Amino acid sequence: MSITRSIRSPLLALALLAISAAAFAQFSISVSFAPPELPVYEQPLCPGDGYLWTPGYWAYAGDDDGYYWVPGTWVMAPEPGLLWTPAYWGWSGNAYVFNQGYWGQQVGFYGGVSYGYGYYGDGYQGGRWQNGQFYYNRSVSNVNVTNIHNVYNTTVINSTTVNRVSYNGGQGGISARPSAQQESVAREKHIPPVAAQAQHEQAARANPEQRAGVNHGTPAVAATPKPGAFSDRAVVHAKPTGTPYNAAVNRAAAQPPANAPTARPETNAGRSDRPATGNQPEPNQPQPNRAPTARPNQPVPSQAEPSRPTAQPERQAEPSRSPVAQPNNRPEPNRNEPTQRPMTPPPSERSQPERTAPPAEPRAQQQQQHPQAAATKPEEKPREEKPRQNEKPE
Repeated sequence: MSITRSIRSPLLALALLAISAAAFAQFSISVSFAPPELPVYEQPLCPGDGYLWTPGYWAYAGDDDGYYWVPGTWVMAPEPGLLWTPAYWGWSGNAYVFNQGYWGQQVGFYGGVSYGYGYYGDGYQGGRWQNGQFYYNRSVSNVNVTNIHNVYNTTVINSTTVNRVSYNGGQGGISARPSAQQESVAREKHIPPVAAQAQHEQAARANPEQRAGVNHGTPAVAATPKPGAFSDRAVVHAKPTGTPYNAAVNRAAAQPPANAPTARPETNAGRSDRPATGNQPEPNQPQPNRAPTARPNQPVPSQAEPSRPTAQPERQAEPSRSPVAQPNNRPEPNRNEPTQRPMTPPPSERSQPERTAPPAEPRAQQQQQHPQAAATKPEEKPREEKPRQNEKPE
C-alpha cells in the first residue's frame, strides 16, 4: 500500500505540473508599441536563505493604463533545484508579444535583455544550486554574510553590451536569438509564477504610480525585499535617468471608426478664402453699418398712386438747384451703402417711362406773376365811338 502511494505521488505531481504548464502556455499579450526602457535601481538586501532574485519587468494593463512596472523582488523557490527565467517582450512581426517567466531546471531564453544582478542576457550568474542548497555569488548579489553563510565570490565577465532596452526584435530591439540549448529548455516542463508572484504583479497593476504614463519610466517602487512589500522600509526607488518616457498611443485604438465621417476644414474652421457663415448678410435685412432704410426715396411700384406720380415727400430739393421738376432724374444713391451692387437692379431702380412734368409748379408761378402784371399794366381807356356815317355830331 505504501509502495502504491509512493508511485501515485510523483505521477500526481507530474500531472499537475503538465496542467499548469499547458495553462501557462496559453497566456499571451500583444501590444503594437514597444515597452519603455528598464529603470535604474539598486538590488535590495536578500531577506534569507533560499530566496532567489527575480528581476523587474514592464507588464501591460490594457489600452487605458498602458505599461506598468512590476518591481524586482526576492522570491522563495517553489522547489529546490529550480531556477527562474525572467519574462520579456519580443517582436512577432506585427506586434510585441509578452513571454511570461517560469521556473525550471535550467534558465532558458529571455530575449537577451540585460536585467542585471546576474541576468545579463544569457543564463544566470547570481548563484547556483549545490547539494539542495542555494549558494549566492556575492559579486552580483546583495546578501548579508552574517545571516547567510552559503556564499561564494566569482567575478562575472559580461560579454554582451549592457543597455536598458527591455524587448527583443523590432525597431531598436535586441537582436539576440535563442541557442539550440535554450530552444531545448523551452520545450521542457516549466512551473509558472507562484501565487506570491501573481499577487505581487496584481499589486503593481493596482498602483497608479507604477504606470509608465504617470512615472514616465521612473517608477516609485523599483524593487522590494519580498513579494507585495510595497510599503516596506527596504523598498528601492528608481533613479532618474534624464530621459523621461512619454506614453505612446495604441495604434489600433487611434484609428477612427469605419463609419465615422471624415472631418473637413470647411466644417471645423473658417477658411481665409471664403467668408464665415456668420458674416454673410441675410437677404432683405438691414446691416448694422447701413441706414435703417436701405432705399428711402424709392417707392414700391404696387403702392404708387397714379394721380400723383412724382410725389416724393421724403426727397428734399438741394438748395443750390431750382425747384424745377425733373421727371427723369434718378435719386442719388445712399452714400452709406456699399459701392458694389448686384448686376440686376431691383424693380424700383429699373428704367421708368418718361413722365410729363406736373403742372403744379408752373401754375404756381403763373399765379405769382399775375398780380405783378396787373400792377404794371396801364389802365385801358374806353374806346371812343366813332360816329356813324349818317349821324352828325352833336
